[in-house]
Amino acid sequence: MPELPPSTDDTLAPDSEAAATRKRPKPGERRVQILQALAAMLEKPGAERITTAALAAQLSVSEAALYRHFASKAQMFEGLIDFIEQSIFTLVQQIVGRDVPDPDRPAADGARQAARVVALLLQFGERNPGMVRVMVGDALVFEHERLQQRMNQFFDRIESTLRQCLRPAADARGSAAPTVDAQVAAGVLTAFVIGRLQRFARSGFRQMPTEHLDASLALIL
Repeated sequence: MPELPPSTDDTLAPDSEAAATRKRPKPGERRVQILQALAAMLEKPGAERITTAALAAQLSVSEAALYRHFASKAQMFEGLIDFIEQSIFTLVQQIVGRDVPDPDRPAADGARQAARVVALLLQFGERNPGMVRVMVGDALVFEHERLQQRMNQFFDRIESTLRQCLRPAADARGSAAPTVDAQVAAGVLTAFVIGRLQRFARSGFRQMPTEHLDASLALIL
């Protein structure tokens, strides 16, 4: 599962003579370092709202140094959301694009696709706990409302993808309303994912989101 790429820059923008002798970082490396620090701070159980002052202190730099790379704290969170979206949807497209259901067994294959999408989301969260607090909105409280809107849209896309996976199964069962049945099932699965991620975050990252996953999906699907 992907993680924020490592940064080779350990200076950011310190006010010291030693910094002048260090190798100048490549474009984008300092931005990555800031996002890494923000994600690391979000991984601390019970962490309060993160301020730019606290983030600057974590990096041993001034707040002005942060604003040379991001126009606002909201833009920093948008960087994390960009990472979440790119990581997840790249792999989701591989699942739904390459793993085409067998027309002779659409119900089983559609359910398997949906299960893989759910597992992908929960495994990503398990390996990136700081990102989970962004995904479920805990870290976005009191931040700009557009950030929560983006995460809402993220899960809307996930639900739409699950509906796409499950529609052939509803057709195969001879459902009188296959679109509605697929929508209901997709909504249940999406709620399951969000609930597991919320439990993970609120347990201080102790209750793993993938706990008893196969048995849980067998009950739902």
